[in-house]
Formats: sequence, C-alpha cells, structure tokens
Amino acid sequence: MSDTNPVGTTPPRSMPAWRRETYGPADGVRLEQIPVPVPRRGEALLRVQATALNAGDVRLLLGDPLLVRPVFGLTKPKHPVRGMEVAGEVVATGPAVIGAEVGETVVGELVGGGGLAEYVAVPASRLVPIPPDVGAEAAACLPVAGGTAWQALDLAGVGIGAGDDGRAAAGQRVLVIGASGGVGTFAVQLAALRGAEVWAACGDRNARLVEYLGAARTFDHRRSPLSELPAAHFDAVIDIAGGTDLRALQRLLVPGGSAVLVTGNGGHVLGPVPRMLEAFSRSIGSKRRVRPLAATPRPEVLAKLLDLTADGRLTPVIEREYGFDDASAALTHLEAGHTVGKLVVRGAFE
Repeated sequence: MSDTNPVGTTPPRSMPAWRRETYGPADGVRLEQIPVPVPRRGEALLRVQATALNAGDVRLLLGDPLLVRPVFGLTKPKHPVRGMEVAGEVVATGPAVIGAEVGETVVGELVGGGGLAEYVAVPASRLVPIPPDVGAEAAACLPVAGGTAWQALDLAGVGIGAGDDGRAAAGQRVLVIGASGGVGTFAVQLAALRGAEVWAACGDRNARLVEYLGAARTFDHRRSPLSELPAAHFDAVIDIAGGTDLRALQRLLVPGGSAVLVTGNGGHVLGPVPRMLEAFSRSIGSKRRVRPLAATPRPEVLAKLLDLTADGRLTPVIEREYGFDDASAALTHLEAGHTVGKLVVRGAFE
C-alpha cells in the first residue's frame, strides 16, 4: 500500500492497483504498484472509497466477445485495472474542471475501468455529489447497474408520458427476466416506483428478496418456461438474463409493447450483434417491438437515483462487501456467476 495520504495533502506518487495485463480469467489479476494518475483537462482525481463490480468487468477481463477488442485493446486490455462504478473523495482537479470541488464526495462511471486502485482520474462531467445520507458503498452501485435499469425502462416506455411526475398509468404490467442480479434488482424497484405491476423471473432462492423489492409475482423461468405465461400480457419485458427466443418475448407483449434486451451475451466473436440484428428485423412492421439497449453514462439519471436512495425509496442490494486486499476474490466470485445484486470492494484507505 502507498504511504498514508491525509485529507487535503498532495497524493503520493505511486499506489497499489489490481491489474491484469493480458486477457484472461480473474485468477490472473495481481496487486501491483503503479503511478498515481495525474488528472488531465476536465478530469478530477478521486481517492477511492468504494468500487462496485459488474458483469462487464468480467467480459472485459476476458476480452469477450472479440468484437470489443479493437476498442478496448486488440491484443491486451488498454485498461488493465477493472472497476467501472466508483465513489470517492475529490483530492485534485485538472484544468477546466466544472462541478467537482476538492474535498467533495462524489460517484461516477468509468467506461474503461480503473476503480480497483487507491486513486482514479474521472471526467468531472460524469461525477455527481453523494448526498450525506447515502454511503459510498451504496452510491457506487448506482451509475452502471442503476443507470442501465433506468434507461431500459425508459426505452420500454414504462412510466413515460403518463404525467408530469413520470409515473406509469394504472394497470401497466412489466416482466423482468433476470431480476435478482445487479441491473435486475434495480429494474424491479424502479418499475414498481413508476407504478407498474412487476412480474419477475429469478431463481427460487431469490424469490422472497425480489418480492420484497416490489415484484407482485415471481417465478423460475428455468422450471416454468415463459411459454406458460399468458400471451399479450405485458406492456414491457426487460430481458437481462439473455438467451430467450425473441419470438417468445414478442408473444408476451401487448400490441404497442416493447421488449428491451439489456444483456450483452452471445457468441465469442460477434457477441450480441446477431441477436440485435434479429431484434431489428423482427420489429420491422410489428406492433410488438424488440429493442436492444446501449446504455450510456447519464449523470442526470444518476442524480435522480441518488435522491431516491437518500429518500429510502431505492435500496441497492449488496450481496457482499470485500476489503481492497480481497478484490481478486471479488472478481473471481463475480466470474462464477449467480451473484445476487452487487459486489462492492471498499477502497484501500477504508
């Protein structure tokens, strides 16, 4: 670990970070000493307090699908430090930074990663102040997972155009497939907050939790196939688990309804692209549309998620918190699958 850095002093020159220089599984991640980043124009340097992990961290570790490698590194990762959701204290800023003050506690999204380190430089435009009533661990769960759930519901039209407050019209029904994961636990809560009746597909062991989050009905779609659900029954289907036949999703929708594909699963080479193309094809001329989601950093959405969390209306589900020295174990657990909600790694100073 680097030398202690009291609040308000200059950051050290070096820091520990969990890195993997080549593509491969999580057990190849190593704790190494690297230079502390210098914030560039428009960036803020954060002293990391908490990092939440996502399925995307595993995919980028593996470089899977191959289609992403021209962007994230053709033969090795451009960003060898994982962690895309980070909360921390601003300790320095680069030139032309607006909206991030030294000493402020903030949260934001790192598109390339970098959160599993003592310090990280983040574009200030992606950072949002954390309300006093929200802990860093809870805040770190919101940018990617919470933001993806919010954008999926918006794309599906859940609660859109029903009034100035954005709530859904009475009787709107939403199905969330893969409801117990990071995005799913947020999708269930947010859909219920928008006034929808939520049905949720999850494993039996997680049914009680998902019902507590707001689902009116739960079922295990591995035991009870979606074909057993009534046709034309849902205004929206949010498919986070992936792998479901698109015709089966369309069958569940009312005319004018939408199914949103959140998952990035697919083949090793092209990933989700074939399924996306099929979705576009099946939606042409259809009253039951299938829409792939390309979620992006949305600070204005993150601010709303933080407000809901501060008010106690939204609860990030954290399966387990890990100390910084156990970050490799956290990635290995995530890689194994079946994580309920989120995994959080506390900062090295915490």
